[in-house]
Amino acid sequence: MKIDRFRSHPLQRMFGIALAVWICGQQGAWCQAGIPSPRAMYGSDLPWLEDDDGSQLPKPYPVEQVEAIADNLLLFQNRDGGWPKNLHMGVPLSDADREWIADAQHRLPSTIDNNATHSQIAYLASAYAITHRDEYRRAAERGLEYLLEAQYSNGGWPQFYPNPRGYKVHITYNDNAMVGVMNVLQAVAEQQPQYDFVEPELRQRAERAYARGIDCIVRTQVVIDGRKTVWCQQHDYQTLEPVDARSFEKASLVSGESAEIVLLLMRVREPNEQVVEAVEAAITWFAETQLDGIRIDRVTIRSPDNGASFRDQVVVADREAPPIWARFYELETNRPLFCGRDGKVKYSLAEIEVERRAGYAWYVSSPRKLNRAYANWKARVTEQ
Repeated sequence: MKIDRFRSHPLQRMFGIALAVWICGQQGAWCQAGIPSPRAMYGSDLPWLEDDDGSQLPKPYPVEQVEAIADNLLLFQNRDGGWPKNLHMGVPLSDADREWIADAQHRLPSTIDNNATHSQIAYLASAYAITHRDEYRRAAERGLEYLLEAQYSNGGWPQFYPNPRGYKVHITYNDNAMVGVMNVLQAVAEQQPQYDFVEPELRQRAERAYARGIDCIVRTQVVIDGRKTVWCQQHDYQTLEPVDARSFEKASLVSGESAEIVLLLMRVREPNEQVVEAVEAAITWFAETQLDGIRIDRVTIRSPDNGASFRDQVVVADREAPPIWARFYELETNRPLFCGRDGKVKYSLAEIEVERRAGYAWYVSSPRKLNRAYANWKARVTEQ
């Protein structure tokens, strides 16, 4: 009976924290308050974070609401210092919710997947900067210790820790898991204001972990026919080679996550020759693999058999469409690839079953932001 309630609670059915911004100065008054806006963190659907007039931006929300969210994060933190994923931690909790959390706690494993753990650390660090409540500082420090303990000696992180199983044992770039961790460690290492509380010994360990992570990223960049390309969603935790994940996620070159990796490498303060080469090679790959003249439309299809409607994704020719990229590119050929739950590789989105076709992001546009970032990075590196 407990298991049924544990699996079906509304908190578990909703997405957890998706922290997009926590560096001061990137979002006006919200960041002046030292914390991300609710829109940056959760979208715009949290009425309890609204002002009296119903507006959410640009005014920072009250300190007591910052504390309410941070208090929730304390409840969800596991004993190992990490947090589980896919739980909505930013809503008011009833007594029944708190009972469910106490019952479920530690049965949902800690992870860095889906923005878990690193986003909670970032939020608690900012909340401590505002409130100076020691419990927020201690929880953030425990989270940092978790990240440091979970790191492999080769510099990568598994998707879950401890005791990862299956593909979750591998170094995980998927959904920007490792990039999220590295962003936090870089902020700690560079003594960004929200991490002023971190003691020198812990800061130095974070700096060393960050350096190992950068080295791992450089070493996992896929080389094909002697040319560096980009990265896979997962890399073997021992050999560093690209590996499969779920049945429809084949070992392949991945565009969206690789774009975030490149942006991370561009933020290295004093990049060495290896980092510079990695960025240059990836930028070349993105230029060679962009897809022009098409767009992706979401459509509603009605079944001729029973009249039921369902969502679908279709590729539409459009000469005016901005460039996009396939999510996956075949290692041997650089061809866009698609895969259903049967694990069979296809070369057209239309060839896989509608459930996977409509239920997964097979094309991405995020690499577009690399152009401006690369120009700024190139100018900075040239000056150094």
